[in-house]
Amino acid sequence: MKISGRGLDDFLRAPRPSKNFILVYGPDQGLVRERARLLAGKCVDDLKDPFSVCEFTGAQIKADPACLSDAATALSLTGEDRVIWLRDAGDTTTAPLQTVEAGDVTSWPIIVEAGELAPRSSLRKFFESNKNAAAIACYADEGRGLERVFAETLANEGLTANPEAMACLGTVLGGDRLIIRGELEKLALYVKSKDDAPTVVTGDDVLACIGDSSSAPLDNLVYAVGNGDQTAIDTALNRAFAEGLNPVAIIRAVQRHFHRLHLVRGQIDQGTPADTALSGLRPPIFFKWKSAFQRQSQIWTSARIAGALDLATECEMQCKSTGMPAEVLCNRALMRIAQGARSHRK
Repeated sequence: MKISGRGLDDFLRAPRPSKNFILVYGPDQGLVRERARLLAGKCVDDLKDPFSVCEFTGAQIKADPACLSDAATALSLTGEDRVIWLRDAGDTTTAPLQTVEAGDVTSWPIIVEAGELAPRSSLRKFFESNKNAAAIACYADEGRGLERVFAETLANEGLTANPEAMACLGTVLGGDRLIIRGELEKLALYVKSKDDAPTVVTGDDVLACIGDSSSAPLDNLVYAVGNGDQTAIDTALNRAFAEGLNPVAIIRAVQRHFHRLHLVRGQIDQGTPADTALSGLRPPIFFKWKSAFQRQSQIWTSARIAGALDLATECEMQCKSTGMPAEVLCNRALMRIAQGARSHRK
């Protein structure tokens, strides 16, 4: 049976799983592992005890389907509870699981981890249609769900995050639960190691500890272009090339920036307040760049933005077809695009 929503919360909070077969699957492998570990820990006292936990992989079951039945029907040597933990499962494990389900199983439960499974997956159908089984889907957290993960994880470390830090975390961290936990643990250690040992995490703390440095050269560059700041463009472009960024990738980053500007500016032209138009962007603007983006949405008209996008498209085509040095073409295109901001100031 499928378990989700409030029923999932109740299922995970129960002192012991109420189903003999549990499938935990989905694209967020960090969350899959976290929930499978939580459920297994409710069945045995020590997950590291080889007499309590019998682990298999999908490849092992595929090579020897009978080993699952052997483990499921084996008596515990110590008389204590046991759990079978099957990782990296797929449709090839469906038949062995069906065999176990039809037999006299003494080792409960069987917890199965899998990646994303299509609705037609035989493994997923087996768990969803079986009253003695539970299927739990794990998708990346987003929105308020993501903020709740941030808050709960930091609270366990005796910390809270101010609104700026929350916005920053939502920008630099994706939805994979395993990555989120690891990065927040690192953030907590960083904040606690500071001389004043604060209990409130700030946006600067997030940037200093887990800010996505890989995006910094592109962010600096696209905003320098939008500001018409040629000195900043030269500095950021040289750094981007030094770090091996492809000129076409740089041009596409500029295109994405101006597409977002075009969307916001179009709404403003239709009478939408600038703050409302800006807050509707998804993903949201990183707080560090919010004021710069808002300023650019005022100085760049829709016509100038369209012209900038045309120049970027032309540059990408030239990089791919003319044989001229792509770095030179990219530099020239960014100079021409930046003139759109400088002309506003004349």
